[in-house]
Amino acid sequence: MTTHKHVKTALAVALAVVGINAASAQESTATYDAMAPSSGASTRPTAHGSMQGMDHGSKQGMDHGSMQGMDHGSMQGMDHGSMQGMDQGSMQGMDQGSMQGMDQGSMQGMDHGSMQGMDHGSMQGMDHGSMQGMDQGSMQGMDQGSMQGMDQGSMQGMDQGSMQGMDHGSMQMQGGSPPPDARDPNAYSGGYQLGVGKFALGNTRQLMMADEHNFGSFLIDRLEWVRGPNSNAASYEAQAWYGSTYDKVVLKAEGDVKKGRLEEARTELLWGHAITTFWDTQLGIRNDVGSGRPARNWAAFGVQGLAPYWFNIQATAYVGNSGRTALRLSTEYELLLTQRLILQPRVEANLYGKNDPALEIGSGLSSASVGLRLRYEFSRQFAPYIGVERYQTFGNTANMIRADGGRSGETRFVAGLRVWY
Repeated sequence: MTTHKHVKTALAVALAVVGINAASAQESTATYDAMAPSSGASTRPTAHGSMQGMDHGSKQGMDHGSMQGMDHGSMQGMDHGSMQGMDQGSMQGMDQGSMQGMDQGSMQGMDHGSMQGMDHGSMQGMDHGSMQGMDQGSMQGMDQGSMQGMDQGSMQGMDQGSMQGMDHGSMQMQGGSPPPDARDPNAYSGGYQLGVGKFALGNTRQLMMADEHNFGSFLIDRLEWVRGPNSNAASYEAQAWYGSTYDKVVLKAEGDVKKGRLEEARTELLWGHAITTFWDTQLGIRNDVGSGRPARNWAAFGVQGLAPYWFNIQATAYVGNSGRTALRLSTEYELLLTQRLILQPRVEANLYGKNDPALEIGSGLSSASVGLRLRYEFSRQFAPYIGVERYQTFGNTANMIRADGGRSGETRFVAGLRVWY
């Protein structure tokens, strides 16, 4: 009886919507009453073949529990827009073969828990755009063979927890034997192999690393003409070395030539040993000579290297005869204005432990120079330059020079050449 009442109500509402008048509605209702079985009788399957175009908009909450076996073959185009919340728990086995094109845009929240075994064979082209959040945990075993072309762009958030056990058998990874046209690894060696024939290693090791070889270098850092109020001379500073990365022999030379005579010269012969990547210790001897000057010999110990931010630094301490001591410090930096135009600031200072009147040298800070040179590198090995330098004496050294009628300091202009190979 309950089923009879619900179906009767559905017919009345549907006829009212499609424009059938009240009389026709009553007539149809009476006809249905006459055809309905009595209480307790079995309900036969109803043919809904002519239910096309029916408005099911107000069928929310309807009990479709006993609609099993209904023929929905001609229910195409039905408006199910308001069928949210319908109990379709017992719609198993329904023939939905002709339900293509149904508007399922608002079918969110429907309980598909018992839709196992449904035939989705003809569900091609269905719009699943608003099926986000659907619980598909129990959709195992569904025939999805013909679900190609479905719009699954909005199926984010779906519960795919039961997708374990998928057949990945055809997902072969890269590997296996090389193709027939693969390049022969020995094609470019002329048939030779390392350790065999002319490339046999023998009993001694043939291959050597770069730090096991000896190299040499010669740098003329300053070969220049110096012009000042009290100076008109040529000046030089050079350095050469030969050896390995860790140990080498170093030769340093610096001096002034004035009026064809070697006015002053300093020469050092050192053994250099690498203590870190950028720093060497140096140990050796130093000799000072000059025209009309007594010679001085020193034992030398110092360091030379590249400080952070690319400052080239030299610091050497000297111990001479008669208790003489000295310290020489110098640093320079190369500022690349372009790849070829380089500005080089340079600072040098000399300190002595005691007075040496024969050489007009006083104790303490004896002399210092600050220079700025701009060079252009036609190549890394050949670069002419011009510059300016300020030379100044201090303390007892300045007093001795002034007492001899000289100047304690002057500004010099320089022009020269930097060469190395």
